[in-house]
Amino acid sequence: MNRINIKLQEDKKILSIYFTAGYPNLNDTVSIIQKLEKSGVDMIEIGLPFSDPLADGPTIQESSSKALENGMTTKLLFEQLAHIRETVQIPLIIMGYFNPILQFGMEKFCEQCAQIGIDGLIIPDLPLEIFEQQYQSLFEKYNLKNIRLITPQTSEERIRKIDALSDSFIYMVSSSSTTGGQSSFGESQQNYFNRITQMQLKNPQIIGFGISNQETFSQATKQQKGGIIGSAFIQHLNQNKIETIPDFVAKILC
Repeated sequence: MNRINIKLQEDKKILSIYFTAGYPNLNDTVSIIQKLEKSGVDMIEIGLPFSDPLADGPTIQESSSKALENGMTTKLLFEQLAHIRETVQIPLIIMGYFNPILQFGMEKFCEQCAQIGIDGLIIPDLPLEIFEQQYQSLFEKYNLKNIRLITPQTSEERIRKIDALSDSFIYMVSSSSTTGGQSSFGESQQNYFNRITQMQLKNPQIIGFGISNQETFSQATKQQKGGIIGSAFIQHLNQNKIETIPDFVAKILC
């Protein structure tokens, strides 16, 4: 079984952390992953930096720009992660945009992911229909989960199609804005969480965008399976040393 599916079967709420590969320093990638696992994180999203990240807020955009300035590339990321499974057991997901993956070569990218032990991909701008027609069999060949995003504006018909084509979890974007933390979720977001719960989808949902502290993580996981923290973690890395990662995670899980 894929590590993501095994993790989702655990009787607990899932904490997933996103960070940008090659940030704050080019060779921090492996150390950050190792520290996150030791700190009790359940799943990690490794951001592949891109020059035009449409869904990302200013914090992640800045980290992406800095990572590219540092010299991060797709090829270098695979080199950095070549031996990651010797020390890390939790699910690892690469989140990136379609253009650099396509330039690298879709099958070559999937093959490299499988070789180093990546469990899934999040490609926000890969159209669902293109995935279904051209790449679904490729993902299945390399045992990679394609994790799709839904938003408050996604129609029920679309959500159900995404659910039918998914076999791990659905990335539930908390709002229609870009990424970034907030202190709590409002009534409209709570109503959205309720609405998705009532749809009784076959795949669990993990909420991302807007989770930055213990309160928002608790709100996000009241009905859904887990929560994803990105911008708040990157801000922490920007202001603190990697050695303080356990302190950041402990405040979320307290």
